[in-house]
Amino acid sequence: MFVVIGATGHVGREAVQLLLDTGREVAAVTRGDQVSAGLPSDARVVCGEPSRPRSLAAHLPGHVEGVLLGLRPVGTAAATADLLALAAERGAKQVVALSALTVEQPVGVPRFVEEFREFEAAVRGSGLSWTILRCADFTANSLAWAPQIRASGTVYGAYPSAATSPIHPRDIADVAVRAFTGAELAGQALALTGSQSLDQREKVRIIGEAVGRELSFQEVGPEDVRRAMLAQGMPADIPERLLGSLAGYARTPGRTTDAVQQVLGRAPLGYAQWASENSGAFAAPRQVSTPL
Repeated sequence: MFVVIGATGHVGREAVQLLLDTGREVAAVTRGDQVSAGLPSDARVVCGEPSRPRSLAAHLPGHVEGVLLGLRPVGTAAATADLLALAAERGAKQVVALSALTVEQPVGVPRFVEEFREFEAAVRGSGLSWTILRCADFTANSLAWAPQIRASGTVYGAYPSAATSPIHPRDIADVAVRAFTGAELAGQALALTGSQSLDQREKVRIIGEAVGRELSFQEVGPEDVRRAMLAQGMPADIPERLLGSLAGYARTPGRTTDAVQQVLGRAPLGYAQWASENSGAFAAPRQVSTPL
């Protein structure tokens, strides 16, 4: 059985379904409850706290083949090491770890980059066969714009020229499953990106095409963005991560690699496809006319 940590995340959901589609048994770990998780009925849903791995011990399957995990749901390198030790006790031989491209191209606040480096070190030191996927920013990160787009058709943000090659979560999951089902990716750290470098204005334009509506990006200062995010109740590290990365990518665009093509034998799924698939999240609410 394969264990997917963070199974309700964008990559986790895709990985759970892909593993099930290939006939594998899956234990899907989520912090939520089984009903709200909305995971496939043939997945074994495990509810618990990945940052406290031993709290999961009574709920994980007795035999584990491999583990998919990222730093976000686990939290720290120490928790990562503990969780993988627990998986090894259950027979696990493989781990696929979701890291960040900033390990290779440092941008933003250095301590966040160091957290990913420590996470990778814990994975390598686990004794399991490992594959590390260093991902560009996810296409799904653009969902943070949805409330603004629905309400006004305008995204207010900093650093409009910040450019990356965003990757579709399905591509990441597909590469992860390939790592589980073959030995050729063992011991590799792959830099996964989409094939198209886009700045923020271009992303907004593509979303507009998907929803059939002209959208715009309005530049505001980074401190205004920070204050607005904090006013929404977000932890301070979220705007710190976001604005630090955007400032870096405004100076030097993020990398574009062909790793997805090399592993999967096909081009990465495009940002326009992702926007079309998720157009409902950005669509303005319909106006309902009241008959006189």
